[in-house]
Amino acid sequence: MGLHELTLRSFRLFQEFSFEPDPEAITVLLSPNGTGKTSVLEAVHALATASSFRTSAASDMIKAGEGTAEVHGVIFQRARRVQVDLTLTRGVRNTTKRMLVNGQRPRSRAELAEALPLTVFTPEGVDVVRGGPEHRRTYLTTLLTDVEPTSGEVVERFHRVLSQRNALLRGLEGARPSSSQQSELDQWTSDFVSASEQLLERREALVAKLAPLVRHYYQALAHDDGDVGVGYERSWSDSLRAALERSFHDDRVRGYTTVGPHRDDLHLSLEGRDARRQASQGEQRSLALALRLGGHELVRQERGVDPLLLLDDVFSELDPVRSDRLLGLLPTGQTLVSTASPLPSALHPAVVIDLTRVTS
Repeated sequence: MGLHELTLRSFRLFQEFSFEPDPEAITVLLSPNGTGKTSVLEAVHALATASSFRTSAASDMIKAGEGTAEVHGVIFQRARRVQVDLTLTRGVRNTTKRMLVNGQRPRSRAELAEALPLTVFTPEGVDVVRGGPEHRRTYLTTLLTDVEPTSGEVVERFHRVLSQRNALLRGLEGARPSSSQQSELDQWTSDFVSASEQLLERREALVAKLAPLVRHYYQALAHDDGDVGVGYERSWSDSLRAALERSFHDDRVRGYTTVGPHRDDLHLSLEGRDARRQASQGEQRSLALALRLGGHELVRQERGVDPLLLLDDVFSELDPVRSDRLLGLLPTGQTLVSTASPLPSALHPAVVIDLTRVTS
């Protein structure tokens, strides 16, 4: 399994670029900064998720002066050949995305995750530890659909119901609901509780399996056998329905739902210290790597496949000792590494690609 071919057209700096990474080992993109190394990894990420890990604006991925960008990938799932195509088209107000998997539009992100599960770590990846709760919720959502692609339907139903309930709350404009509005709100609240319970069941089961893996990888990276806490943190106590009743006044005034899984967090601690606020930068970076490696291993255990691993300029952020430890922990399977620095001596890539000539 793995990515066998990648072609970019009018993507970021590239007019056109194709390459064939090693499907079972390490491929390194080695060239100076500004030559498009991260853009290649971004294109791979876009094939797997229909999104970028660098920007929320899809138009940023289209080469300046061009109206359309394309990313084409050929993937093998054991003996099955899968072609994934992404087309970005710049519009007057926004940019449209068109995804095809073997010529058909995917029904959900879960279908993309099933075609190309991946793990990505960038210098900004430490935000999963030191950033706000939204970073950790995004991490959990992505990992959940990678581990169990059918969970994508649960995630999408939850967000659809949340969006409908919020639309009704906004429509109240802070006023008390009429009897018909209250009846509609009661129905959406019931649907919200049901969708939340389904999502919570999967999230909490995921975290229970993830925690010991994160602990293992952190201790190996940091060379520290101290306690590592990974726990799911709800944004309410007792029952969700009771919490929604208590928060209804605030919800009505604010125009959105203030409690629920969309406000939850993944609590991370080191020796009882809140990792977000009390850990050092080195500890935070090791913990962020441990979260990615732990999630990667969980996908492998649960699905029996090796996700594609993307490491963007990771070694420049680590001291030589931690770099060597990370190399010793890299999973088997396909890995794409970008770096402008000399390669660590313990890194033995199967393929090295210099992008200098491509973008010059």
